[in-house]
Amino acid sequence: MKRKNLLIFILSVLILVIFNKVFLGAFLSTNAYFKQQEIINRDEISPQKLFDKTWRVINKEYYEPSLNHQNWARWKNRYNGKIKTDEDARIAIETMIASLDEPYTRFMTKKDFEELTSSITSRIYGIGVNIYSNAGKTEIFNVMPETPAETAGLKKGDIITFVDDKDISGMNVSEVANLVRGPENSLVTLTILRDGNKLTKKIKRKEIKIKTVKSSVIDNHIGYIKIISFMSGSTPSEFIEALNNTLNTDSLIIDLRGNTGGLLDNAVFIADRFINQGKIVEIIYRDGYKKTVRAKDEGLPFDKPIVVLVNGASASASEILSGALKDSHRATLVGNKTFGKGLVQKVVPLPNSTGLNVTIARYLTPNGTDINKLGITPDIEVGTDLDFLIENKKDEQLEKAKELLNN
Repeated sequence: MKRKNLLIFILSVLILVIFNKVFLGAFLSTNAYFKQQEIINRDEISPQKLFDKTWRVINKEYYEPSLNHQNWARWKNRYNGKIKTDEDARIAIETMIASLDEPYTRFMTKKDFEELTSSITSRIYGIGVNIYSNAGKTEIFNVMPETPAETAGLKKGDIITFVDDKDISGMNVSEVANLVRGPENSLVTLTILRDGNKLTKKIKRKEIKIKTVKSSVIDNHIGYIKIISFMSGSTPSEFIEALNNTLNTDSLIIDLRGNTGGLLDNAVFIADRFINQGKIVEIIYRDGYKKTVRAKDEGLPFDKPIVVLVNGASASASEILSGALKDSHRATLVGNKTFGKGLVQKVVPLPNSTGLNVTIARYLTPNGTDINKLGITPDIEVGTDLDFLIENKKDEQLEKAKELLNN
């Protein structure tokens, strides 16, 4: 199966692990910057004023001063007196943003923005399954423990055919997810195929406790930490817990495969656990101002040998962490070339409970490398982007990491 045709969606989380570059850019544009104190702006203003406000924010914040070599003022005047409804405002704003010809800046409707803030605060409501598109069919590849999906008896390999009474044939995974999600304690009925048999499962949606970091010990002496996403505000504390869980090992594997990014501060925090001095990342704003984020010299960092696993869906904050560890010679990168997202976004709450995800800067790795659209080439290229997903397939990348650490 080709990488670009595989879409993975965590139903109870809004973070897409996705290999389609266009969709990744459109939906995950909050990578890699979000001020957690920012909240929903519930002030109500007219649709025309909402458009004007959005125009001003982009005019002031957008990272590229020429705004794609155009006269940005023309957009301010184009819709004067023509925007009467919320839908008018949305269409006008999205048309204006499209002129930037840049995939990460996007307008968020009230629903979009509430879902984004839910993913950051980890208040997620769903059933607790991970799905992907397998030969055009929506298949479950993981059922989270202690969730409604597990209680209902859903299993890995189940193929979803209907959500309530809606045939999902031809839908992508995000569309299916939108049907499955819903308010807490509401019911959703899934029709599934299992071993050729049709089953119906009625499931009550609940708040799903999502952990973004998982840990274990491999071969009795190698610590393994999987960072699923950098999006949650709890990721740093979860990572420290994972380090403590692997304390008695002599080396460490950090798995960033499929991790499409999240909060910049989370990536910096984790990099700082392993780097004692020097740059972690350099951020360049529209006026040329450079902000260098350096490791804090706060005593001896974690000093075991490290292998970082990456693939084509390791993006943004994942690339900040892996780039910092690679350039500082602190870890060996194994896997496939990363996604290549070297731009930084800021989420701006707008009135009417909406928001704007606007690209405000680009970033460089500690060695001054611009990885945007290029990605990071691992020290050792091995395996495929799907090694960590396909059941009963040898995970060549993980095996290579173990081989390096065992030697």
